[in-house]
Amino acid sequence: MQSARNEQRGTGPESPHAASPTEGFEVLLITGMSGAGRSHAAHSIEDMGWYVVDNMPPKLLEPMVDMMTASKSGFHKLAAVIDVRSRDYFMDLSSVLSHLDDLGLKTRILFLDADDNVLVKRFESVRRPHPLQQGNRLIDGIHEERRLLENLEERADIVINTSKLSIHQLSTKLYEALTGNGPTTVSVHIFSFGFKYGIPIDADFVADVRFLPNPYWVPQLRELNGHDAPVSEYVLSNGKATQFLDAYEKAIEIAIQGYAQEDKHYVTIAIGCTGGQHRSVAMSEALASRLRSHGLSVSVSARELDRKTQ
Repeated sequence: MQSARNEQRGTGPESPHAASPTEGFEVLLITGMSGAGRSHAAHSIEDMGWYVVDNMPPKLLEPMVDMMTASKSGFHKLAAVIDVRSRDYFMDLSSVLSHLDDLGLKTRILFLDADDNVLVKRFESVRRPHPLQQGNRLIDGIHEERRLLENLEERADIVINTSKLSIHQLSTKLYEALTGNGPTTVSVHIFSFGFKYGIPIDADFVADVRFLPNPYWVPQLRELNGHDAPVSEYVLSNGKATQFLDAYEKAIEIAIQGYAQEDKHYVTIAIGCTGGQHRSVAMSEALASRLRSHGLSVSVSARELDRKTQ
């Protein structure tokens, strides 16, 4: 049976160099004490690009992984929230984790905890019983859950106590644990636009570069756009363009550092000129290049050029 399984997965003797369909696939189990922030953690991890499934019995992880790898869905990260409501399945967890290890999967356990007195206050604030309370005192349910999860906490790769954390601070902790820390966790999108077509409503920053000479009035540049080298050189060779980029780069860098600490991980910057064809396009690309030099993930688009191609 083992050789047949290997052959099916493309790792048998006939294809020794073939990549396994599970290669590069990651599994994260999100568990811990009820009231410690599992739901918010799941939302934050989903924002990081993980495919998140809530309240999954451990034994369903295997077919879920098989389905996602076989379908080539594009998702390579599966996060599953497991809590005590599926406590009947906890006995299966060790064997499931061993099987995932045999498949060569990178599997980690995230355990969220909080002090008993904090959990009591959180349950009282939402006026809901603990899932293991069963007619007893709230603290009895908390103690029973802690007993059930004791071994799982010992096996956890990441343990976060949320007693003194706000939801934003928890997200920052998760980003640090899963993707790194600091400004590089912030994704930046820069797009150019033309003021005569309207100011964008979805930008965190809006910059106006109409103070620069307009290539539109140069006959040989009029039919080109900011992606073309002659236009870009014309715009960026102006000393005011360099001064503006120097100052704006510093301002954006300071803001992104603050955003990373305040759980804002997506920033949109709009740069506008009159028609959105020349100056704003060139300046967007120049700013993107500068921000990438700081290790940031930056994407660029041109609203008015995209409009023309539609």
